[in-house]
Amino acid sequence: MNINVLSLFPPMFEGVFQQSIMKKAQEKNAVTLNVVDIREFANNKRQVDDYPFGGGAGMVLKPEPIFNAVESLTTAKKPRVILMCPQGERFTQQKAEELAGEEELVFICGHYEGYDERIREHLVTDEISIGDFVLTGGELAAMTIIDSVVRLLPGVLGNADSPVRDSFSTGLLEHPQYTRPADFRGWKVPAVLTSGNHAKVDQWREAQMLKRTLERRPDLLEQIELTAEQKKIIDELKKQKR
Repeated sequence: MNINVLSLFPPMFEGVFQQSIMKKAQEKNAVTLNVVDIREFANNKRQVDDYPFGGGAGMVLKPEPIFNAVESLTTAKKPRVILMCPQGERFTQQKAEELAGEEELVFICGHYEGYDERIREHLVTDEISIGDFVLTGGELAAMTIIDSVVRLLPGVLGNADSPVRDSFSTGLLEHPQYTRPADFRGWKVPAVLTSGNHAKVDQWREAQMLKRTLERRPDLLEQIELTAEQKKIIDELKKQKR
């Protein structure tokens, strides 16, 4: 995958892109990460913003620098151009999985009061928000999404099964995890996990995923199609709470 990021502050990405999984993904040639300075594509002395027509507070990002920057990157196949914006659709694990199937992504990170509307109408393919709050700029949001996508690329994680049971990938929250020592300060690992019975371990994990989701994010249960066995487990869990 090839990922380009348009930003007014490219140095913000240096540390993130050179650490942990992001660094390993590049070393494995699973992804190329390129950060572009929007100011380099401005027509007038690196000016990227101007006052809004009709008046109002703040400054608006001009269309020319952003169009010029994206068009300088465009390959024969039109890439997904993603606008980081609090008005966009809420980012989810399912969206991360969708984007992970693309060959090229372009992220536009805004600042100031907003974007010239023509950028939305004629350039971008997706508008994405990471939550119902406002950041100073789109850089941190773009980093979050890129990390979420890159870890899903083939060969990036050491264990191919790692992303499969992540929270939200199955529609449920992930089950509890334990490691050595089996007894820490008197707090013991559930016996089923050290039993060696893989079928029972899978059953325990499934029940714990349902339990944790019911307790912490019951709204997620309304968004997936539960099996008869899962519904039975949930009914039992609800009875235990009464």
